Amino acid sequence: MLAHAVRTQGWTFIPSQVLPPLLANTAISAVCYATYLQVLAALDPRSSGALKRVYPPPSFSTTFTAGAAAGAAQSLVAAPFDALQVRFRASELLHGKYSNMWSYAYHKLRAIGLRGIFAGSSLSLCKDSVGYGLFFGTFEFVKSQCFYTFVSQYYGSFGTLSSAKQDLIRSQQTGESSDRIPTIEPHYMIEPIFIMAAGVAASFAQQLVQYPLSRVQEVYHGRLAGIDTGSIDGRGAPRPTALHLYQRAYVKTFRRVVISARRSFQTGPAGLVLWLYHGMLSNTLRQVPSASVGLMAFEVIRRKYALEADVVRIHIESGYDILLA
Repeated sequence: MLAHAVRTQGWTFIPSQVLPPLLANTAISAVCYATYLQVLAALDPRSSGALKRVYPPPSFSTTFTAGAAAGAAQSLVAAPFDALQVRFRASELLHGKYSNMWSYAYHKLRAIGLRGIFAGSSLSLCKDSVGYGLFFGTFEFVKSQCFYTFVSQYYGSFGTLSSAKQDLIRSQQTGESSDRIPTIEPHYMIEPIFIMAAGVAASFAQQLVQYPLSRVQEVYHGRLAGIDTGSIDGRGAPRPTALHLYQRAYVKTFRRVVISARRSFQTGPAGLVLWLYHGMLSNTLRQVPSASVGLMAFEVIRRKYALEADVVRIHIESGYDILLA
């Protein structure tokens, strides 16, 4: 599709149509991850040193708070781009109303104003802050706390160690450096597996909040075009009732959600829950690969540019340490 567009419209198609949303997504992601790292460092001073490994790791409440702050920052930055996305009509570009995406963004944002840009921002703020709080909190919990617990238990008894590791400990106890505490290292694939599992768990945890709220947002966004048209007078100035129209749209949205749930499933809270989470599993499974790879890349880059620090030693009562480089 992209090759066909370039052949028919030339290479200018990329900077005029493809580059704007690409730059927007990059900027939003950068704000989210940068905010998370900065807030995490402020809440947990041990994480402020940009070390490759922090032991003991920050608590779930700390990483959840940092993730919630990152989600809130992302929600505010993404508000103009979300406003453009929900109002986008391909026919407007195809019929020449706007020459490119830059022109569309400029004229559309100018037309809807600040009220239109931040319409539905309360719902977006709740969705992103809680969603990313669970996202980063779950990721760090599985990647760090669950990993350290597993390693401590799996390698925590001398009798259950492999014969090779037992021989390694004995050789260190009887060797020239017998005055030092013997050390063993876990299998090198254990931590990458936990990182991948953390990405999967984080995606599911995030979708538990974001998916149902996204379904509500879809209903709300369906009313924005009519509100925008009705709240602009002939001179392009917003009417005084525009704010009330956006507020009333929330009430009508929740009424529409209840009606849709009643028609699709059943009345009562059970039907509402079924409607809100309908299709979540398939949607989450489609997002898991990209989320896991993205978190893996995030972790690799964070460690690549981190400062060198002493290795982590987990002491075992049997008389040896588990060494984590």
